[in-house]
Amino acid sequence: MESKLVFPRSIRYLFAVAEHHSFTRAAEALHVSQPTLSQQIRLLEEVLHVQLLDRSGRNVRLTDAGEVYLHHARRALGELEAGTRAIHEVQDLSRGTLRLGMNPITEYITTPLLEDFVARHPGIAMSAVEMSQDEIEAGVAEDRIDIGIVFSETFSSEGRSAEIDKHTLFVETLNLAVGKGHHLAGRQTALSASELEKESLVLLNTQFALRRHFDLYCLEYRITPHIAIETNSLNMLVQSASLGRLVTILPSSISEAQSGLHSVPLLPQLPHHAIALICHKGTYKSAACHAFGEMARQWSAARYHALQQRLDEASGQATLDERRDTGSARRPVEGTAGAIAR
Repeated sequence: MESKLVFPRSIRYLFAVAEHHSFTRAAEALHVSQPTLSQQIRLLEEVLHVQLLDRSGRNVRLTDAGEVYLHHARRALGELEAGTRAIHEVQDLSRGTLRLGMNPITEYITTPLLEDFVARHPGIAMSAVEMSQDEIEAGVAEDRIDIGIVFSETFSSEGRSAEIDKHTLFVETLNLAVGKGHHLAGRQTALSASELEKESLVLLNTQFALRRHFDLYCLEYRITPHIAIETNSLNMLVQSASLGRLVTILPSSISEAQSGLHSVPLLPQLPHHAIALICHKGTYKSAACHAFGEMARQWSAARYHALQQRLDEASGQATLDERRDTGSARRPVEGTAGAIAR
């Protein structure tokens, strides 16, 4: 708790006793004498005309009234902390804070964006925490994080949709990926669903949206995958697949960036997914939060144009090669915008 925050001393003392279940340990944590702490809580109980703590047992615990009061006190403290941030996060971004939540996939993809933001705004103290999809959504809804960077087109809980705003940055495909030593490496023909069932997979666990996308895909096409390893680590996912025995599922931007991995076509094709920013709907947004959102949109647009240029160049080269091989007349090259938007 912020020591300089203007908040009634007696309530701060009550927080400490509820946390430590002891007047002695609470007093030690607050660096005050135990009689002073006890007196302040007694005065609070007298003002409220109710007993907040049950002192009869070995450990001190909250009464029912104490639980209810502490719940509202925490909400009030949260509002005061939000007010403190609003004052100090000035519009010129010379200082402030930004709390981000990411999962292993979005962390890997958006790290360049975070580094660019910190370089542009060195006065902003950024806290970036790796979390599961559910934890990110809960953190945003409960104002424990300002922005979540998620891998999903839908919320894991329908109840969250009323509390959270979502802004899609880009959409990309998922890939089946194997190491150089795997027997599928270099395969050009698409793998069938029945063939996929014969392979051993290493996947993120079910807390993560990427896994839920794949599980829905398997359910839709009646695939029973053989999952050899579940993990919450992207690094373990990539390393395990790179060793050459296991198959994994990754976004194309990750699998194509790994020199030790090869993409294998699959039919039916794996679904597309969205990388999106989420924030709490209708609450205060700091200057740092607004600046990050705007920078993310610019970064997304630059990423889109770079990808479009690469696809146009690849498509143009393929057309030239085809003309050399067939001597055919000039034909228009198919546009790539649709491929990117899918």
